[in-house]
Amino acid sequence: MKDTARIGIVGAGWWAALSHIPVVQAHPQARVEAISRLGAEELQRLLTHFGIAYGHEDPVQWLEDVELDGVIVASPHTLHAQHALMALRAGCHVLVEKPAAVSACDARQMQVEAASLGLGLMVPHAWNYKAYAATARGWVAHGRIGEIRHVVCHMASPLADLFAGQPMLETATHLFRPPPSTWATPGAAGGYGWGQLTHALGLLGFVSNELAPAEVTAITGLSPAQVDYYDAATLRFANGATGVVSGSATVPKGSPFQVDLRLFGTEGMVLLDVERERLILRCHDGSGETLDIAAGDGAPDPITPVHRFIDVCLGRLTPAAVRPWGGMTDVEILDALYRSAASGKPEHV
Repeated sequence: MKDTARIGIVGAGWWAALSHIPVVQAHPQARVEAISRLGAEELQRLLTHFGIAYGHEDPVQWLEDVELDGVIVASPHTLHAQHALMALRAGCHVLVEKPAAVSACDARQMQVEAASLGLGLMVPHAWNYKAYAATARGWVAHGRIGEIRHVVCHMASPLADLFAGQPMLETATHLFRPPPSTWATPGAAGGYGWGQLTHALGLLGFVSNELAPAEVTAITGLSPAQVDYYDAATLRFANGATGVVSGSATVPKGSPFQVDLRLFGTEGMVLLDVERERLILRCHDGSGETLDIAAGDGAPDPITPVHRFIDVCLGRLTPAAVRPWGGMTDVEILDALYRSAASGKPEHV
């Protein structure tokens, strides 16, 4: 077991500066050993601001120069798989930001290589690390609602500006701001699905114990930047279950995120609503449970996933122990969703 986890961060931009770097630096047994990002001026600003010793624009050179236990991948969406695989092949545990990849093929390759190398591969779906998500997952795993036959998964966010290619209002005072090149560029994994709906679909995968999607039929509504503001899809799962997925970027500013998940089974249903902070189990035999969620606990948790990742890097948790949090159901669904929106017909996962 190690005394200190040596962490590197690839793609150290807006979110890394706002969350990942401060969270790692605040941990008593971890340090940010190195960072990588494009832009010499921006890189130096980060090194100076956070007091980090080493940085390089080229992550390949960076991995050769510095000995690391783990790498956090926070680069643009289209580079996640490339950077995650690069870090795994260098012998590092990996925490890769959402979406973990922008193709189902890449996502599966990442899982296979992490498992074959005996390394941790985590995706920080922020709601999956909440105790109430684990409770809901347990209800489903233990058969409380029987076999899942239908799911409803909805998410909406106050991010109309971000997906219109405009500066995100809430980030005016941040060290960096989210770039339109990542969030609002057509054909480069911009849009609400890759940028936000991945959170809710990650929660669906976790709570349902990785209910396998088989086919997606979808339409989208576009923002002024011509990426998806709105997503509407119907799903067929491998076990024959049906599903409905909905997403919207245009909740008014100042409002909380909406994430509403409903699973209907042969024996009952589960309702998880993070906006109104409620988790309910209802069964056909009249039994059920209601879990009290503390006020404010419906907000996403960016800290716990990083702490778990540090525990993997320290040897306190095994890669197998965190594998349930590294599911790729969201990538599989979104890959097919975007293909269906483009083709106008159902697409297989």
